[in-house]
Amino acid sequence: MSAGTYTPQPGAAPLSRMIVSQAALETRMLLRNGEQLLLTVVIPTLLLVLFSSVDIVDTGAGRSVDFLAPGILALAVLSTAFTGQAIATGYERRYGVLKRLGTSPLPRWGLMTAKTLSVLVTEALQVILLTLIALALGWSPHGNPAAVLLLLVLGTAACSGLGLLMAGTLKAEATLAAANLVFILLLVGGGVLVPLDRFPDAAQAVLGLLPLSALSDGLRDVLQHGASTPWGDLGILGVWAVLGLGAAAALFRWE
Repeated sequence: MSAGTYTPQPGAAPLSRMIVSQAALETRMLLRNGEQLLLTVVIPTLLLVLFSSVDIVDTGAGRSVDFLAPGILALAVLSTAFTGQAIATGYERRYGVLKRLGTSPLPRWGLMTAKTLSVLVTEALQVILLTLIALALGWSPHGNPAAVLLLLVLGTAACSGLGLLMAGTLKAEATLAAANLVFILLLVGGGVLVPLDRFPDAAQAVLGLLPLSALSDGLRDVLQHGASTPWGDLGILGVWAVLGLGAAAALFRWE
């Protein structure tokens, strides 16, 4: 039989096209989910506006928004890369979505790549929105944009690894409860709304090693204090990224 008898020829699409299509689907599903939007957009926005407009917490800064904006950007990364992804992936695993996708031509690492791309797209939209709101509130950021980008990427990797680890090892209901609990605890003790120096010295030493604390402090050092490259915070995020992603790759259960 001569070549080209059947046009188009059946078969899987190119891998790059499958990943992009899956990433677009993941992003649309996230943006249509009211609960996810509440977590990733509404809560960070309300916290930024409320705590910048009303002197609730003494941040020790000249203007509250200069302290709060970097922390809220870090919280946006946590809400999308960790909490939102953990809950969504946990329920996809429970309902057999991941099992069915695992039988498609899209390899499992391609699915994880698509989910990561979806997280990055969502975070880009979050950063743009929160930055515009913070600027309207009087925020005047300065510093090295490359350092900010590196902090956000490493923070995303760290939070994403921990979220996938939780989603791939716990039941969906346990993931839902644990992810929301971690979100609330880190909101209070992650340097987002309350400076770490307000805590006892022993607590500061522990809290400073958390990924959200490192991300918020690193962003604040650059955007508020003009630091060039916060190597210490980058190192903490790098360690969390390696440990989280490595553990997720080794322990993640697809069924």
